[in-house]
Amino acid sequence: MNMELGLVIIAGLLAVLYGVWQSRSILAADAGNDRMKEIASAIQEGANAYLRRQYMTIGIVGVVVAIVVGILLGPLVALGFVIGAVLSGIAGFIGMLISVRANVRTTQAATQSLAGGLSMAFRSGAVTGMLVAGLALLGVAVYFYVLLAMGYDAGSRTVIDALVALGFGASLISIFARLGGGIFTKGADVGGDMVGKVEAGIPEDDPRNPATIADNVGDNVGDCAGMAADLFETYAVTVVATMVLASIFFAGEAGPLMLLPLAIGGVCIVTSIIGTFFVRLGKSNNIMGALYKGFIASAVLSVPAVYAAVMYVAPNGMGAIATGSDITGMDLFICGLIGLIVTGLIIWITEYYTGVSARPVKSVAQASVSGHGTNVIQGLAVSLEATALPALVIIGGIIATYMLAGLFGIAIAVTTMLALAGMVVALDAFGPVTDNAGGIAEMAELPSEVRNTTDALDAVGNTTKAVTKGYAIGSAGLGALVLFAAYTADIQHFIETANGEGFFAGLIYGGTEVAANVVNFSLSNPYVVVGLLFGGLLPFLFGGMSMMAVGRAAQSVVVEVRRQFKEKPGIMQGTERPDYGRAVDLLTKAAIREMIVPSMLPVLSPIVLFFVIQLIAGPGPALSAVGAMLLGVIVTGLFVAISMTSGGGAWDNAKKAIEDGFTDSDGVLHEKGSEAHKAAVTGDTVGDPYKDTAGPAVNPMIKITNIVALLLLAVIAHM
Repeated sequence: MNMELGLVIIAGLLAVLYGVWQSRSILAADAGNDRMKEIASAIQEGANAYLRRQYMTIGIVGVVVAIVVGILLGPLVALGFVIGAVLSGIAGFIGMLISVRANVRTTQAATQSLAGGLSMAFRSGAVTGMLVAGLALLGVAVYFYVLLAMGYDAGSRTVIDALVALGFGASLISIFARLGGGIFTKGADVGGDMVGKVEAGIPEDDPRNPATIADNVGDNVGDCAGMAADLFETYAVTVVATMVLASIFFAGEAGPLMLLPLAIGGVCIVTSIIGTFFVRLGKSNNIMGALYKGFIASAVLSVPAVYAAVMYVAPNGMGAIATGSDITGMDLFICGLIGLIVTGLIIWITEYYTGVSARPVKSVAQASVSGHGTNVIQGLAVSLEATALPALVIIGGIIATYMLAGLFGIAIAVTTMLALAGMVVALDAFGPVTDNAGGIAEMAELPSEVRNTTDALDAVGNTTKAVTKGYAIGSAGLGALVLFAAYTADIQHFIETANGEGFFAGLIYGGTEVAANVVNFSLSNPYVVVGLLFGGLLPFLFGGMSMMAVGRAAQSVVVEVRRQFKEKPGIMQGTERPDYGRAVDLLTKAAIREMIVPSMLPVLSPIVLFFVIQLIAGPGPALSAVGAMLLGVIVTGLFVAISMTSGGGAWDNAKKAIEDGFTDSDGVLHEKGSEAHKAAVTGDTVGDPYKDTAGPAVNPMIKITNIVALLLLAVIAHM
């Protein structure tokens, strides 16, 4: 197994080397004139200052958590937590460093051609994408290798607990990065738009708006660093959960099957790297089509690659995967293929609901003609409708893979979905780079044709950001289901191996009636209903707290921008320079302050629920209630997150459709500055925190709740 694990590690290193190579190429490109460099430098300084302060705050929390984990579960488990947290932070930080340098180079490339701007923006996104996939794979594979080298069996509790803690470290960083970055970016965007666009009547990214630099900073710390940390943890947590299931379901023959998700990740990194070279703008100048060439190439090449991984790593190739098992290697390959199909369908559905030319966005633009209220109503309607098709696709994927290979088949399907994370993150990071490129073109007062080029890239970037959020949420929902399966399987495992000692032995030998029904998720059990309701409320409460945090941050920006306009009347005449740094500093403090309480909600909820129910009814009902809570979080979290991200994307692109010139059902043209445009700006203001803060942050919130529950089982097993 060491040879196969070595090849996986080499694949992870290949992704990192690709990132280094592309970074050097990007940094060697022309950064434009002095004014462009000055603006880009301000964005870089703001992003670096924010992330430094954010990571310092997270670091304090992380040190405390690492110490607690070390005391309760031992130093190797604490080390796993530290590895996951550090690598997640590194993936986000490096991705942000490249994006804030690629933005100005994308602007400069756009002065030459649309193809040049596309190439620069995508290559910078590919750096982030490959670093996310490479570092996540390296983190799990290398630590797994080290633990095996220390003499631990692949399926031992020490190995499992250490890997689960690695996923927990990644999740904790992710939720802070996602939420903090989202509060920053949408506080700047919403606050700046309310005063700049609506009150002062100046364009988006106008250099006279004091919140403009903060808005561009936010694109990077929210959409780039936040998404990188998000998909890093989804990747790592899903791989770890699949390894946990393999160790439990196939005890005694777990080694090769624990390696299989790592092997799938390794081969798909190679196919994703190859896919990046297929991104080329054709004669039709179809930007989305050019990006999809790369994704489709990666997905198609992944089919034979996953087949080879299963054939080579599974114990009997395409035959039975374990003694006495009805599941074959071919079943697992088909499950992986279903994972790729689910990925493609979710991406297609999300593009339909957020694309400028599709019915949902056009319907929101049409509703804007009637006014602000009808715009908001239609946007909410689209956000609700957008949950149906992704849910049906996920349902179909669950049924098909479960019939083939049970819960392990679902896990392999999700692993294959996440194996394409490198390419998907590349599409996502394309968005903030092109958004910044347009802002730099506006602030540097470049010719209108340059802004037209960056606007075309930015409009596609809005769709790619929405598409990748849909992918992240869909994979998170399925990944959380795998974590729930690991939770229930872990309980059964601890009961069967208790040997008369510890917490779980007490359930069996304590003589209580609840002992026979420890894993009891029947709806006739009132504590299961309690757990479902408690878990179901968490995404709504978390989303509400996130939205209110953005509202407070935006209000502070509104006050600051109004103050500067009032005290510096020369700003509007262009004779005085706005104080950009003030808005950046104000938002940095607000985001750091606001992210703490919501981020701790999913961490503490399973722990509090367990001990409260244990105190009231005993340990058996407490375990059942926590398990039911996980299901409640998964179900409502999936719908809340999809609704928010798709609805927000539709609102945003409806505004852009009107800015580009929208002809309504009566043949009347509506453009920027029209009443319909003002109504669309209102809708976009509502949709911004939906799609870029609350919705995406629900994604890591779902998984961190589940993984804390897994660690809770490990802790009480030692009691």
